Amino acid sequence: MRPSWDEYFMSIVELVKTRSTCLRRQVGALIVKDKRILASGYNGAPVGCKHCAEVGCLREELGVPSGQRHEICRATHAEQNAIAQAAYSGTCVKDSVMYVTAQPCVLCAKLAINAGISKIIFKGDYPDRLAMELLQEAGIRVLKYEGP
Repeated sequence: MRPSWDEYFMSIVELVKTRSTCLRRQVGALIVKDKRILASGYNGAPVGCKHCAEVGCLREELGVPSGQRHEICRATHAEQNAIAQAAYSGTCVKDSVMYVTAQPCVLCAKLAINAGISKIIFKGDYPDRLAMELLQEAGIRVLKYEGP
C-alpha cells in the first residue's frame, strides 16, 4: 500500500537519524513545505569538529540525565541542524512542517518558533514540558505521530 504523507516523511526522517554521531540518542529532523523536502538534519558535532564517537560524551561521563545541561553537549540537535541547513542554502522555512523522531527540547522549540515553522510532528517523547508550553503559546500545531 502507498504510505500517507506523514508515513512517508517519518520513514525518511528515521533514515536521516542513522547519520547521527550522538552516543546517547539518534535524532533526525526533516523540514517539509507543500509536500517537498526543504532540509534535513541529525544530531552531531558541528562541521569541522570531532564527533562524540571520537572524543566521548561529557554528559554521559558526568551522569547528566536526558533533557538537562544541553550547553555541555558538543552535538547540535537535529532540528537545529535542519534549520541551519535551510539557512545555509537560503531556503525559507516559514509556514513549513517539521518531522522529528523525538519531541523537541526547549532550545529547538524556540528556534522552530522563530524560524516560522507552523507545525511539528514528532515520534518519541522527550522530558521537556517547557518546550511544549512555548510551542502551544506560539500557536504551533504539535502532533505526536503514532504510525499507521
